[in-house]
Amino acid sequence: MGDKMQDDDGPSDSSLLVIIVDTNPNQRYITEDPKVLTGCLDAVIAFANSHLMQKSRNLLGVIGCHFHKSEYLYPSPGKPLDVRQIDGQYELFTLVEKTIKMRLVNLIKSQPQEDKPGESLLAGALAMALCFISRMRREATPGLRMSSRILIVTGSSDTAAQYINYMNVFFTAQKQQVLIDVCSLDKHLSLLQQGCDITGGLYLKVPSLEGLLQYLLWVFLPEASERNELVLPGRGRVDYRAACFCHRELLTIGYVCSVCLSVFCKFSPICTTCHTVFKIGGPLPIKPKKKKMKV
Repeated sequence: MGDKMQDDDGPSDSSLLVIIVDTNPNQRYITEDPKVLTGCLDAVIAFANSHLMQKSRNLLGVIGCHFHKSEYLYPSPGKPLDVRQIDGQYELFTLVEKTIKMRLVNLIKSQPQEDKPGESLLAGALAMALCFISRMRREATPGLRMSSRILIVTGSSDTAAQYINYMNVFFTAQKQQVLIDVCSLDKHLSLLQQGCDITGGLYLKVPSLEGLLQYLLWVFLPEASERNELVLPGRGRVDYRAACFCHRELLTIGYVCSVCLSVFCKFSPICTTCHTVFKIGGPLPIKPKKKKMKV
């Protein structure tokens, strides 16, 4: 039931949305004002509930991405919380909100206090999302048309250190017909923009965090089959520069191994990836000029 469950000719019976929320305290908007994270999280939860409200068969998954690990925030791996109706709110919406906030607190508390926050493990969170989508597809009712997509909400900077992992995840998502959408809260992210372009998703850099919920509902709530009928932000120019395997820096011109296609910024006689030894030839011989015959 792998790749054929999504029908591109019309709307699907069910839509599976996996949201990856970057909770790394190293993000600039969090370091400037930690309370902003609460507002962003409330916007993501409202967006998630809006997705569930569209169709009764819609499914949701939320993954929290930190600098030391990524973890499922919803659904809870264990027994679901026992929630009751509050002020007429739908029980499922209450369950989503309480489960995400409770598990996010546990994720933040589990971070090593002695370690300095590093980069967010977004590539690993994407791999977890693809595994979750694959499992939900296997468990789906036979004949059910299910569309799947991933939304990344992050304010972290672009990093080339995870370039290989990113590329593996992007092309796996493309093969599984999973769209990857990216909502950047701070800086332009060229690598994640490549993933959006490869999988057919949307990329948006939010100009203001105050209107985050409006941007989420306007741009990322519609399914893939509905987006062609709407006026949405264009893809723009995508930066397809590759990152070198030695220093993880984006390159315009570099050296490529002819065996494993690894990219390097400087020439090396031995490929550090596949250990192929290249023969270094001497300078090319200069052909003697032909003397013109005098007539």
